[in-house]
Amino acid sequence: MGNVMKVGTFLPPPDARVSGSEPQGTYNPGELRGIIRVNQDKCVGCDTCRENCPADAMMGEIGVAHKIDLDKCIACGQCLINCPFGAIEQMSFVDEVMGKLNDPKVVVVGIPAPAVRVAIAEEFGAPPGTLTVKKLHSAMKKAGFKVYENNLAADQTILEEGGEIVGKIRYWVLGERSKELEEFGKHPFPHFTSCCPAWVRYAEINYAALLPHISGARSPMLMAGPSAKTWAALNIWKVDPVKVYTVGIMPCTAKIFEASRPEFHAAWKFLREKKIIPDNTPKFPDIDAVLTTRDLAEVFRRKGINPLEMPEEAEEKITEMYTGGATIFGNSGGVMEAALRYAYQVVSGKNPPSWDIYAVRGYTKYGVKEATITLPLKDGKTITVRTATVNGIKNHLDKVVKDVLSGQSPYDIIEVMNCPGGCINGGGQPVQPMGTSWIDPLLPLRLKV
Repeated sequence: MGNVMKVGTFLPPPDARVSGSEPQGTYNPGELRGIIRVNQDKCVGCDTCRENCPADAMMGEIGVAHKIDLDKCIACGQCLINCPFGAIEQMSFVDEVMGKLNDPKVVVVGIPAPAVRVAIAEEFGAPPGTLTVKKLHSAMKKAGFKVYENNLAADQTILEEGGEIVGKIRYWVLGERSKELEEFGKHPFPHFTSCCPAWVRYAEINYAALLPHISGARSPMLMAGPSAKTWAALNIWKVDPVKVYTVGIMPCTAKIFEASRPEFHAAWKFLREKKIIPDNTPKFPDIDAVLTTRDLAEVFRRKGINPLEMPEEAEEKITEMYTGGATIFGNSGGVMEAALRYAYQVVSGKNPPSWDIYAVRGYTKYGVKEATITLPLKDGKTITVRTATVNGIKNHLDKVVKDVLSGQSPYDIIEVMNCPGGCINGGGQPVQPMGTSWIDPLLPLRLKV
């Protein structure tokens, strides 16, 4: 297992999903609660979790075992990966997925996110950052998955979100009015990205007035799920869509929550409307289960598979293709950069001088990276777009949001990723015993991501 720490997991309790037809606390019917929990027998009350929790959800005095306020918790797992005593655990669906993989009647589709491919190798002893794209695909197929690249869906996401930004530019900046653009009049600048489920839940709980500013585009995982159960099932794999079981393979524990949200049943709705499945088919979700990077490593171990020993698969299937714009989603600034590339090309009618927009990328000590981007228009004029990349919301996001709500924000587009540095540092990633941020304040020189 190399040098990574063992993280405790637990099965979903029988009452994990909100039952009935009414919300309970900050949860809607069907949603999962308690995805992250504190092991009361291991917690020593060191308070490191509180220092890293962006949602002020940790409760307890120093020296006393802590608990989580579930109504505040956004399931990001930052408490878990920063706990020096391994006292914080994650809900896991490994057993359920193993059962599906061993059932020949089920078509199990794995949807790996970009941050997984540069982290899974750590679970098998390789240095951090070891890239395993083709080896990962080979290992997943040997385990019984069909592969639907999350990056393919990320390209779909940016087509939709980039289209939103262009629509807002036409309505709010260029003053165009048409029936096609009416909806954008309800969604003013600044525009916030929507890919991070922890950030979206944080906004819903704390800043509901901000919701019209947040993109309506689904995250790549929630784009991939219905596409796999409709387009790919019917046209590529030629299987019964009802037998398709989709598994998001994510660096993020908040994705477990996101998949449980009750609004994500688009494939079921589409297939019924098109009379592809009977009207009385029970409702099924777009994503059936989520595995973290650590969970996928556990699946491989149970199957006796070491992805580092797998061959680099040569043949690339159509569900495994994607662009470089999708790959950069895993780091802070990636969604912003992909959206700006799209907007530049559409509003100018030509390619940008460089596809690399370094000014919006990366992790910063102060949590917010600002940039000013000039976009040329087809008539020869130019517009200026002011951007902010929030790379880690704790101690950094609230001022940005309050400025927006008071009408004082200097920005036009704001990318928000809950975790410092983005998905690459998500709560579902391998946990290194050295270099985690709990020791950061103790050192003379601050550690860098």
